[in-house]
Amino acid sequence: MTDLTKFTAPNRLKTAVLFLVFNRLDTTRQVFQSIREARPPRLYIASDGARVDHEGDAQNVSAVRDYIIKNIDWECEIRILFRDENLGCKYAVSGAISWFFDNEEEGIILEDDCLPAQSFFWFCEELLERYRHNFGVGIVSGDNFQNGINRGDADYYFSVYPHIWGWASWASRWKNYDVTLVDFSDTKFIDNNFSKRSDVNFWKDRFKEVKNNQIDTWDYQLVFALWKHQQLTIIPRLNLVSNIGFGEGATHTVSESELSEIKVHDFILLKHPEKIQRNMHADEFTAKLQFRSASAFIRYLNKFVHLVKTKISYFTS
Repeated sequence: MTDLTKFTAPNRLKTAVLFLVFNRLDTTRQVFQSIREARPPRLYIASDGARVDHEGDAQNVSAVRDYIIKNIDWECEIRILFRDENLGCKYAVSGAISWFFDNEEEGIILEDDCLPAQSFFWFCEELLERYRHNFGVGIVSGDNFQNGINRGDADYYFSVYPHIWGWASWASRWKNYDVTLVDFSDTKFIDNNFSKRSDVNFWKDRFKEVKNNQIDTWDYQLVFALWKHQQLTIIPRLNLVSNIGFGEGATHTVSESELSEIKVHDFILLKHPEKIQRNMHADEFTAKLQFRSASAFIRYLNKFVHLVKTKISYFTS
């Protein structure tokens, strides 16, 4: 598990990448350069339409689209989903991911403010292959928010919390996703994840808000689908993706965050866990840090899952 100053790819990347962009050219350039270095064989680019009530949005959206198209200089298949109208967080993002998985059996998803280390791409590729037919695993995340705490002796662990600032999954898992939460009446499965009633109530309240259209987002629905089908998330032992979208120029998160620009590490994946089992200590740490108490709830909404309040790029509407 040696950390590398310069990561050397073990092979040519075979996995497709979906790049979600909107109106931030500064962050888009940085993330695109990382994708460009990885040279995926198939690149999907999705962009929501400009907001008519935001001055300069059309020009910014156009500049981002033009930059990407003009700078794809490696041999790859390019697919484009450029919206003419702004659909907003809930439908633009979920629609783009569905479009991606309509064409790919598995793949990597990056937003325009989530800057990955190079080893992130190969970390995802290896684990997508390893767990392709094991439906106890729902997604592969590139994020680690454990503040440097090691969780086991392997290169990754399993969690109930899907971190999606750089992630990968399979079409077979995404097919369970429902943006409208039709099955919201059946939430007994949530009880299985938590020993504290307050945690259960927290999540049921969030899902209820989504069901009642009180939150314009797509990501709580992913959590719902994963939990309903008892699927865990892979979390790397070191952080592989840094969110560079906080601060000046942001729509909502104009101040810095303890989750912004976390250091990333390149490493070679050498050791797998002996079994697929949730790391309760890691999840308890996450629950205490992000979900329990009113202040934690606000931090969570602003910085982690509720992307309509955290994202300053594609996911604003």
